[in-house]
Amino acid sequence: MNSINPVSRRGFLKGSAVLGGGLVVAFVIPGGHRFAFGAENQGEVFAPNAFLRIGNDNSVTVLLGHSEMGQGIWTGLTMLIAEELDADWSKIRVEHAPASAAEYGLPAFGGMQITGGSTSTWMEFDRYRQAGAAARLMLIDAAAKRFDMAPSQIHTESGVVIAGDKRVTYGELADDAGKLPVPDPASIKFKEAKDWKVIGKPTKRLDTPEKITGQAKFGMDVQFDGLMTAVVARPPVFGGSVKSFEGAEALAVPGVHKVVQVPTGVAVIADHYWAAKLGRDALKVVWEPGPNAGLDSQQLLESFRKLAATPGTSVSQAGDATVMLGRAAKTIEAEYSVPYLAHAPMEPLNCTVKITKDTCEIWTGTQFQTLDQMIAGKITGLKPEQVEIHTQFLGGGFGRRANPTSDFVSEAVYVAKAAGEPVKTVWSREDDIRGGYYRSAFLHQARIGLDADGMPIAWKHVLVGQSIMAGTSFEATMVKDGVDKTSVEGVADSPYFEGLANHLIDLHSPQTGISVLWLRSVGHTHTAFVMESLIDELAEAAGKDPVEYRRTLLKAHPRHLGVLNLAVEKADWKAPLPDGHALGVAVHESFGSYVAHVAEVSQDNLAIRVHRVVCAVDCGIAVNPQSIAAQMESGITFGLGFTLHSKLTFKNGQVQQSNFHDYQVLRLNEMPVVEVHIVPSTDKPGGIGEVGVPPVAPAVANAVFALTGQRLRELPLQLSGV
Repeated sequence: MNSINPVSRRGFLKGSAVLGGGLVVAFVIPGGHRFAFGAENQGEVFAPNAFLRIGNDNSVTVLLGHSEMGQGIWTGLTMLIAEELDADWSKIRVEHAPASAAEYGLPAFGGMQITGGSTSTWMEFDRYRQAGAAARLMLIDAAAKRFDMAPSQIHTESGVVIAGDKRVTYGELADDAGKLPVPDPASIKFKEAKDWKVIGKPTKRLDTPEKITGQAKFGMDVQFDGLMTAVVARPPVFGGSVKSFEGAEALAVPGVHKVVQVPTGVAVIADHYWAAKLGRDALKVVWEPGPNAGLDSQQLLESFRKLAATPGTSVSQAGDATVMLGRAAKTIEAEYSVPYLAHAPMEPLNCTVKITKDTCEIWTGTQFQTLDQMIAGKITGLKPEQVEIHTQFLGGGFGRRANPTSDFVSEAVYVAKAAGEPVKTVWSREDDIRGGYYRSAFLHQARIGLDADGMPIAWKHVLVGQSIMAGTSFEATMVKDGVDKTSVEGVADSPYFEGLANHLIDLHSPQTGISVLWLRSVGHTHTAFVMESLIDELAEAAGKDPVEYRRTLLKAHPRHLGVLNLAVEKADWKAPLPDGHALGVAVHESFGSYVAHVAEVSQDNLAIRVHRVVCAVDCGIAVNPQSIAAQMESGITFGLGFTLHSKLTFKNGQVQQSNFHDYQVLRLNEMPVVEVHIVPSTDKPGGIGEVGVPPVAPAVANAVFALTGQRLRELPLQLSGV
């Protein structure tokens, strides 16, 4: 693999006055740097920011500061530029950008360059369009000067500037346009939605051809002369450490070159993965188990129950729920629990590092470029700008590759530093599942009082689970008065609590010694399951249809109602079903988007079979409907995995699962028919990469109850033989 030869921002701007080859349009966060314009050097110029580049060959290159991990932003964000630029879509190219907090930092993440939280489209909706619109104005001005005409007499179409019977391509104008002054941002007007030709149109993904042909480069594909491969023996118990090791037998394995100790364990460095793996197998390591050797899943759950019985940190309180519970016509009490979960991306973790005296180059699939850059700089003693991050395609992330400790990147830097040569550190799937960061287990207990009409009048709710923000750089903004917002999102902001005069929500955030991290849809992975299952329980207690019950509770929430009504309409909620089939429904808002699922299930002995999921989504303006449908299908698939199968358990401080045979995700033969219906909207875009996940589990659980009468309050769902 050829490495990138970057220039500095200063060098880029200085060189842009003399380099030929096209027009460069950089764009920044409003309030940050001004637009920077220069000339292209056929792709050799280092990008100082996410920018648009027009070459003399009419190519339009968009350099994205976000990571493409299957969610489709290479296409979606590029569509925003293409729309305002009037670009020829066949000439569009996309590249991953280098790491730079100053240029690519996002305000929602404290100025860090990160891909996560379903933020890419809604955060970039205006500035990507602004870049395209600015470039188009400059091209029109350049044409006006060439033809001695007023800009108002000129228009653009599919990569061509047209003035009467005169036509000139963007590539032919690029050099001239690059010499013009920057348009005043106040003068840039976006197209009206009625004039959109790209936004809102189903569009095939730009990265698909590379992935079909095998040309796409993932982190695992990185290879160059002199590159070694390493695997690391890590403590089997969380919090453990190396007491002593003997590496002679590992060094005797053909192809093994070095055995070195690093902060995370012992690394075996070899010519290739298999030699490194056999070398690790031959290591003799004595481990110091540390304080967590007694970790046990059942004991953890019991400790969570004990905490739930005590006063917690107040999340939200109104009125006197205790008093009103005593006056309720009927009371519902329920306990729900969810287990620890691994991210288990298809491409296991890997990171390639090359360290020289003045630079550290990193090739990896990462969601968190600038933090990786900063931490690598500290390890190597280099300045952050001396650390180059070459972002590769990600074979799945789900949050695992956006770690506040940059664990797999920092480990690889330590390995390369100790080895004194370039090294690719590779995790096996067993390494990742047993030694990674997990979605925390959570326990919910709720006591809800209903009036004579079956409507809630009092609600007490306590949550117990680890904080993923405590101790990280996000703690200052995400943990307030002891409450981690991600632990309670979906409960604390639930529409069902609005207008409920008497409610109390408490939180406990125990420390267990287990490393935890956000997982796709974060807190909503458990809160949607609990809240939407509880609403079904209330509907049952009230003797009402679960759809009608929700309609009553959500009457002041039109976007919730919109997706609920669309989903049940398309699912034909009241139509007869095949014998042994039943429907369940759930509706949930997360990341600024609203989703309802209707699931159709049956029972095969004690196995739950999901036949069909009808999904309605309101994500505001739908930039690429085709990508939105794909992400909803993806989210449903992901959610069904932990609804039906996935679970991590601990015994004697060790994870008991290791690979897909015992940490099972959804299998191909279990995939239901999925129908996605998008609510037309002119609202600001919301997230889409995660929002399909939360309603899956409750929709299935509610369908199982309708079918069997068993109210399953624990994930993964498991029918009993009773």
